[in-house]
Amino acid sequence: MAVTKEAVLAALDAVKGPDGTPLPKTGKLSDIVASDGKVFFSIAVDAAVVQAWEPVRKAAEAAVRAMPGVTSAMVALTGERAARSATAQRPQGGPAPHSHAPGRAAAPAGERQLAAPGVGAIIAVASGKGGVGKSTTAVNLALGLRDLGLSVGMLDADIYGPSVPKLLAIRGKPEMLGGNKLRPMEGYGLKVMSIGFLVEEETPMIWRGPMVISALTQMLRDVEWGTLDVMVVDMPPGTGDAQLTMAQQVPLKGAVIVSTPQDLALIDARRGIAMFNRVNVPVLGVVENMSYFICPKCGERSDIFGHGGAEHEAQRQGVPFLGAVPLHMAIRETSDAGRPVVATDPDGPHAQAYRAIAARVREALGGAGSRAAPKIVIEA
Repeated sequence: MAVTKEAVLAALDAVKGPDGTPLPKTGKLSDIVASDGKVFFSIAVDAAVVQAWEPVRKAAEAAVRAMPGVTSAMVALTGERAARSATAQRPQGGPAPHSHAPGRAAAPAGERQLAAPGVGAIIAVASGKGGVGKSTTAVNLALGLRDLGLSVGMLDADIYGPSVPKLLAIRGKPEMLGGNKLRPMEGYGLKVMSIGFLVEEETPMIWRGPMVISALTQMLRDVEWGTLDVMVVDMPPGTGDAQLTMAQQVPLKGAVIVSTPQDLALIDARRGIAMFNRVNVPVLGVVENMSYFICPKCGERSDIFGHGGAEHEAQRQGVPFLGAVPLHMAIRETSDAGRPVVATDPDGPHAQAYRAIAARVREALGGAGSRAAPKIVIEA
């Protein structure tokens, strides 16, 4: 039985706002996404009354989940603060106000509430711009950490362009546990969560910033991650509101910046480094992706995007250089096929490059994880 937007609205008529108004008539609902039995929408209210609306959010989610044909539902509650009251105290549980002004400090420790219990270390893989291979790097880094003997989870935080489900060839949808938790999907020994599991691949995510932030919060907090040594977060590209919120409110142990060698990408990588510096998140290092190209027929090397730019930038910024990954058809082909190279060609040179990066990341984390990691010797 297909679930329609109209049917969802009809079910929500029974849910009342704090003043007794049926939820659809409050003017607080976002657009409703209903696809293949999965329903998503947000309730946007003033930040000052977020706590009063949390029972409404829970009732709305329960009402939708009780509908015939609904297999999963996610209802986000977003608190938007008017500009004139931006200096007011933030209500508990609401999103923090953001500033892009220079010198922005990290949120106080008490405000970093989005940690997943049982997760030892959370690291972000970020880039200042799209198209530099960040997600491919994040997936292979996670697998490299797995190969070091760690229990690893992966959160795909790119709401508008989730690519981790395809990169890991994971199909299906998460199961509900106890009515209020999602079971993460699994692939290649990783526990994985992505908005891509909850919407159809071609469904556009026409969501405003607050709804994106609430969705990220729920995927981190309302997923039964279990006990993990490390969680790798594939961040959205850029340095916007979602990225800043994650950096401020999630207790990140550090960030890995991915860039290609050319000057245009390095300008954006600098912005990414600056953002993490301003919120006091350690930059674990820089990865130079698509560093060079070796012709498979003649063996000639070509520096298509230049070479060494990311390494020089890391030195200039005073952060570690984690390693270089070549531009190679095998990486592209295995990524497109959902067969990441670290998992499917573990003894190949590209997998060794990613595992060397993973070993340096683990070392930068101070040996995060409780299990002993095997030593890996990487030939230069």
